[in-house]
Amino acid sequence: MIWVVAAAVAVFAVMRLLGGGREAAPPVRIDGAAPSSRARNEPDLYVHVAGAVRTPGLLRLPAGTRVATALERAGGPTRRADLTLVNLAAPLQDGQQVVVPVKGAADNPAAGGAAPTAGAAPGAKVHLSSATPEQLDGIDGIGPTLAERIVEYRDAHGGFRSLDELAEVEGIGEKRLATLRDALQP
Repeated sequence: MIWVVAAAVAVFAVMRLLGGGREAAPPVRIDGAAPSSRARNEPDLYVHVAGAVRTPGLLRLPAGTRVATALERAGGPTRRADLTLVNLAAPLQDGQQVVVPVKGAADNPAAGGAAPTAGAAPGAKVHLSSATPEQLDGIDGIGPTLAERIVEYRDAHGGFRSLDELAEVEGIGEKRLATLRDALQP
C-alpha cells in the first residue's frame, strides 16, 4: 500500500513539474459568440492583444467580435490576469489594442501598463482603456460625473483609439481636452 501511494505521489510530482511552466487561466466563457449576420459582410478587424494573455500579438478577427473572443483567440488570460479591469463584452474596433492588466497592477503602474492610481509616480499617464471612474476622477479637470461619462463612452464604443475621441464625450471641449492630454493616454 505504501508503494502505491508513493508511486501516485511521484506521478503527480512529475506531471506537476512537466506542466509547471504553464499557468492555469481563469475561464473565459463566451455565450452566443457568433457575430451578427450584418458583421459577416464587413471587413475583418486587426486587433492587438497585449498584457496578461498566453499568446499576445496581432489578431485578425471578424467584424462584430467582442473583447472576450479576442482574449480567447490570444490563448486566454493567464492566471495573473485581472479581468475585472477589462470589459469582455465590448465590441472591438479595427486597430484597437486590448491590454489585460496583471492583478495588483492598478497599485503598481510599472506592472502590465495598467492605469496608475492617486499614489502613482509623478508624470505617469492614466490609460483610458483600463482606468476606473475613481482613477479618472483623480485627474484635474475630471469630476465624478465626467469620469462616468468617459467610462460609458469607452464601454459603448469599444475603447478609445486616440485622445481626440474624448471630444465626443459630453462635457469635454477643446480647452478641457488640451489640459487632459498631459494626464491621459489611449
